[in-house]
Amino acid sequence: MIKPEYSQPIPDDLGTVHFIGIGGSGMSGIARLTLGMGHKVTGSDLRDSSNVKALQALGAVIHIGHSAENLGNPDTVVVTSALWPTNPEYVLAQERGIPILHRSALLAHLASKGKLIAVAGAHGKTTSTGMVITALSRLGADPSFVNGGVIQEYGASAGSGKGEHFVIEADESDSSFLHYKTEVALITNVDPDHLDHFGSLDAFEGEFAKFADAAGSLVAISSDDPGAVRVTKRLKHKNIITFGTASYASVQVRNVAALSGNVSFELGFGPKSIQVQLQVPGHHNALNAAGAVAVLVGLGFDFEDSAKAVAHFSGTERRFELHGERRGVKVYDDYAHHPTEVAAALSAARAVVGSGKLITVFQPHLFSRTRIFQSEFAQALALSDQVVCLDIYAAREDPEPGVTGALIADRFADQARMHYVPVWEDVPAVAASLAQSGDFIITMGCGDIYRMVPELLSALEA
Repeated sequence: MIKPEYSQPIPDDLGTVHFIGIGGSGMSGIARLTLGMGHKVTGSDLRDSSNVKALQALGAVIHIGHSAENLGNPDTVVVTSALWPTNPEYVLAQERGIPILHRSALLAHLASKGKLIAVAGAHGKTTSTGMVITALSRLGADPSFVNGGVIQEYGASAGSGKGEHFVIEADESDSSFLHYKTEVALITNVDPDHLDHFGSLDAFEGEFAKFADAAGSLVAISSDDPGAVRVTKRLKHKNIITFGTASYASVQVRNVAALSGNVSFELGFGPKSIQVQLQVPGHHNALNAAGAVAVLVGLGFDFEDSAKAVAHFSGTERRFELHGERRGVKVYDDYAHHPTEVAAALSAARAVVGSGKLITVFQPHLFSRTRIFQSEFAQALALSDQVVCLDIYAAREDPEPGVTGALIADRFADQARMHYVPVWEDVPAVAASLAQSGDFIITMGCGDIYRMVPELLSALEA
């Protein structure tokens, strides 16, 4: 894992920019902005993806696989924390003395040219960021943005607008969100995560407090999440707007009806209230919408206009995304990878599936997260009718002895509903054999589990 480095000056002219790991959600968005600025962009990634194809269509030259030969002769190199220090392109760039920027450092530089709205939280960031972007656009503000997922309405995770606002999904996993010049901070929740980096829950919450207090004009923070409530008590900021179902929330969510594919609820702000129906499911999305409205009213936009604008948000890729249907079985994909996210996604799916079975194909992400939250994952996954659990997607971590997907499977209360299948090639047939017409299969995780969707559809046909 490469730790963020901020001592490297940003070159006056980035010139040709080479992105190592260009296909990632954050990296691909920054690469898109860099292309839009007129720079030549090259890059590499372990595998082909829709992000890679989209950037290639815009003119980026991208190699699949990592090799020193991929580097070429760039003027600037951009890296992500997910890389290993032994990456051959990274090593060669160091040897040549080419300026190497962490993606968050470059994003901070790009975003410093606008009024920065930074969205942070253990989960809900991508959706909340997308809601703020969609609403600002509907309200005529034309923001620039970099999101952690493709916003379906725009078909992109990044864009350059002509307005004064710049909206980003801010990553807390490596404390890089502390290095942005944030004007408005939105904190969706402070659920424990990344404790391998922070060391303790108190340190994790302390970083969020630093992030919020550094905001130039406004903090919007959840009134419901226990971690966010503790962080709020630590804040010294003079302008805080809370949102959620709590009686004291500035932007209050009431009477949530999440029993269908479109969650509806009443939203209150002072003496005003409005009925809202979203285009996305789940109680958690009512809270995400309230957070987006809190940002907008804090910026001075009309409350009712803001709520109506947020309701136009149509979702992001890999958030309960339907990919197809075979013999009456619908196959969805979702990015959830933390126990709270898994529970929220499955609760939303349960409201949509009706009388059918909900079959979750879950890929744990990170050895440390699996070890720390093994019991919580088992409890969250129990919202499914059947679970197929894979082995762990390691990402940036080295294996830990004895830590596998079996830790979660073994803690599942009803073993008749749990199927631990560590071999990738065996999973589609197992999942398909569990499904009948009217059922839902949902792949879940933030690793490469999305690549299994075509194989599941084929297995259902067979």
